[in-house]
Amino acid sequence: MTDLDGARVLVTGASGGLGSLLAAGMAERGAAVALSGRDEGRLEALDVDAAARLPADLRQPGAPEELVGAAVDALGGLDVLVHAAGVVAFGPAAEVDDDLVDELLLLHYLAPVRLLRAALPHLRASASERGGSVAVMLSAVVAEQPVAGMAAYSAAKAALTAFDAAVAKELRRDRVRVLDVRPPHTETGLATRPVAGQAPRLPTGLEPQAVADRVLRAVVEDEKDLPSSAFGSR
Repeated sequence: MTDLDGARVLVTGASGGLGSLLAAGMAERGAAVALSGRDEGRLEALDVDAAARLPADLRQPGAPEELVGAAVDALGGLDVLVHAAGVVAFGPAAEVDDDLVDELLLLHYLAPVRLLRAALPHLRASASERGGSVAVMLSAVVAEQPVAGMAAYSAAKAALTAFDAAVAKELRRDRVRVLDVRPPHTETGLATRPVAGQAPRLPTGLEPQAVADRVLRAVVEDEKDLPSSAFGSR
């Protein structure tokens, strides 16, 4: 079991539909939480007891490394990393331009890779002190089941899931757990704010609080993978 009481936690995408709930859930369980997101106003407005609020655009060069450094300075270390930042895009693959592909890969694959790489020395130190640490990486069901009209988004999420699976094996001896999370469509409102295209008619998604609670349970109960099937259905 992972005890979150007193844990030092960095949550990216903390102003988003899932990130905010995960941050609140961590804080309610006694964790010291550093919140990060691109929108400083939304970050400041969050009703979460936070040790620090750290605006950051993870797409920018050096931003993931700078964010980890600022969080470690504010928290005095790092026991849990939660990467929940994300955007979504829709449209036929033939119409997706290079700028959009770059944005999706930057935020959904390269940023979390850089973030975890920067966090690893601190997570390893925490694992040595506490017996274990964890990185929670929010992927999506499309990593398992790519969707037409979301090819670039599906590919970026699949890249993250593949990275998580490989690095989790590398870090077992270090007692750093990498938890790849692939929830089904969830009613966070993200689909109504795409960076490109328009969402097709989607079935009713899962309740965000139920998804967040399931992720938090997986963290506490030391689960090693959280596929879409682990969330059940509405």
